[in-house]
Amino acid sequence: MKLQKTENKPGVVIIEGHIQGLSNARSLGEYDIPVYVVDKSNCIARYSKFCRKFFYCPDYIKDEFADFLIDLAESEELSGWSLLPSNDHAVITISKNKKRLEEYYKVITPDKDIIKNIYDKALLLKIAQSSGLQIPETIYFETSDDPFPGNLNFPVVTKGREGLSFYKKAGRKAFYARNETELRSQLKSLSFITELNKTFTQEVIPFDANNKTVSFTAFSVNGEIKTYWMGIKLREHPIQFGTATFAESIYEEQCLKLSKILLSALNFTGVCEVEYLRDPRDNKYKLIEINARTWLWVGLAKECGIDYAKIIYDYLNRETVRFPENYNTRIKWRNTVLDSIFAVRALISGNCNLKDYFCSLKGQVVHSVFAKDDFLPSIMYLLLLPYFFFRR
Repeated sequence: MKLQKTENKPGVVIIEGHIQGLSNARSLGEYDIPVYVVDKSNCIARYSKFCRKFFYCPDYIKDEFADFLIDLAESEELSGWSLLPSNDHAVITISKNKKRLEEYYKVITPDKDIIKNIYDKALLLKIAQSSGLQIPETIYFETSDDPFPGNLNFPVVTKGREGLSFYKKAGRKAFYARNETELRSQLKSLSFITELNKTFTQEVIPFDANNKTVSFTAFSVNGEIKTYWMGIKLREHPIQFGTATFAESIYEEQCLKLSKILLSALNFTGVCEVEYLRDPRDNKYKLIEINARTWLWVGLAKECGIDYAKIIYDYLNRETVRFPENYNTRIKWRNTVLDSIFAVRALISGNCNLKDYFCSLKGQVVHSVFAKDDFLPSIMYLLLLPYFFFRR
């Protein structure tokens, strides 16, 4: 380390201060751990009472972001602090610059070779299949004129091999095609935006209203799972391919077994979220993707007994780490504002009925932003909501 610590207790730099960044700031702040937040735009975590300082930063995907973190460590005397990213692009940049960042910070993000195997979906799917996991039927097109294979089942979705980069170029996470004509048109349009060999096309797993996306999350060391937690997206926007607005903690044995195999094959250390979707045709869970970071509703895991932010902190600082062996299920998480808006849309479109909606709100519900003892972020979330729609 090049600098001397100025505090007895090293702190954490939280990278991206949206909902998961706020959850992590609160988790650490409750233990009086110093927290700084950096974000490339305005964010709600900066308004938390647990955020001691906030800094604007360059785009996470640029190497200038790593330079910024080093300059921050020098100017703020943050030697020995930890980096806790909540953004995929930040994870990628940290992994690429890990060696020089470790001269200043403690870094939980794995090396770039491991990260590439996760965020390049073609590599991830190949590793998953070779490890015995099942995936949706997948096709890789080189050009928009490539012939369609005979086993191609519609509908299909086309995504980017590197999802966040694809989203920034295309303006969507996925393109849905119901037939060959739609797919051919989409491939031609996408060819003007990106190279088609940087995309992949998958069959859509049939939706029976019960096969919701399951998030298996874990802290592992060299591929060995030390503790884990699972949740399910009960409502998301857009439906089937979206971000959770309402979720619930669950336990699913099949996802645990599959994740033990996959994380071992990846030799993964740190926190990750593995997404699965059950195929009603064979009742088996199929891999969708992995996020090598904390995810939007990480606050629900904490309420259930798995505090990932504190686990990361203790692990990096060589403290005694408590790895819980179980957690509470049937606790729910809700982004109250967005869930209300999109639930109304779902009711109008017939994708949800009023009785099921109100029944879903029964029981213990954790709010995504609101906290009685840290109230300002919830006010700012409401005020900044239009800004988030256009900027995030």
